[in-house]
Amino acid sequence: MANILEVATHEFSEKGLAGSRIDDIAAATHTSKRMIYYYFGSKEGLYLAVLEESYRRMRSKESALHLEDLPPEEALRRLVAYTFDHHLSNEPFIRLVMSENIHRGQYLAQSRFIQDLNVPAISAIEQLYERGVAMGAFRHGLQPLDIHWMISALAVFNVSNRHTFDIIFKDNSQSLEAIAHRRATVVDMLVRFLRTAD
Repeated sequence: MANILEVATHEFSEKGLAGSRIDDIAAATHTSKRMIYYYFGSKEGLYLAVLEESYRRMRSKESALHLEDLPPEEALRRLVAYTFDHHLSNEPFIRLVMSENIHRGQYLAQSRFIQDLNVPAISAIEQLYERGVAMGAFRHGLQPLDIHWMISALAVFNVSNRHTFDIIFKDNSQSLEAIAHRRATVVDMLVRFLRTAD
């Protein structure tokens, strides 16, 4: 089953839902279409399972950061850096999210688990932010979901638009030096945004 999800992740991220074929996934996993349909019901069911598994993996690794054990600013830095690194090294995840946005979220909306998978991400931000406010390190008046939005936006754009960005601006944004600089800049931007005025 894990192998089917792995192969299907590659197929759906490369070809989208419409362009992917169950025949190709079955051949690559040395299984049958019948078995895939037995477990997942349909191509759309498999696509949804891939989306859910992709989010589950990300959130599982995120929970292992133990942000609650760190001072608020250090916890924020670790979370932002993790998100940046995760997205950079998981282009299929970003492509799946982009594909699902093209579908206006219609398949993810059918998930019985997606909200439960993502609630801990917002709770972790809420806790570290409230600790930071209580300590005087972070400014008042921000919403955890907005903080999550900004972290995601900067980390996703870094992957989703890198090809067009490089072509338009003739920029080698994928060198190790450029990535390290961008990562540090993104972390610093978020910390400065939350920090109280000096």
